[in-house]
Amino acid sequence: MEITDTPPADMQKVRITADGSKASIQIGGIDYSRVVSGYTIHQQAGQEPDLVIQLAKGRNSPDFDGYARVAIGVPYEPGPAAAHFLSAIDASLLEKAALARPDLDGGPHGFTKAVLAQLQQWARGEFDRAQETS
Repeated sequence: MEITDTPPADMQKVRITADGSKASIQIGGIDYSRVVSGYTIHQQAGQEPDLVIQLAKGRNSPDFDGYARVAIGVPYEPGPAAAHFLSAIDASLLEKAALARPDLDGGPHGFTKAVLAQLQQWARGEFDRAQETS
């Protein structure tokens, strides 16, 4: 999930204690644990941390009255990650691996299907077949 950029806000005192699958989340001395279904802390070197909380479905918090830095989650776009992955592919290794696939059929677009299947396998981190074909 990507977080939209918002103007800086005043820092709030945050205390999170985690115990296995449960966490206690306090912001400004108020316990929000019962209304939070998840949280993410993000910090880059030299910058203040950002805390993004996800509210549990159907719950809200009547305890909060004030200002907060708001981060809005937007759907993740895989384009940049896919472009980065594809730029690292060796074309000759891809062709060799695709041609060696046991599921390569002689039908229409068979080679293209094999190439796509090979790319999906590599994207999942499955490199065994690539090592066998080298």
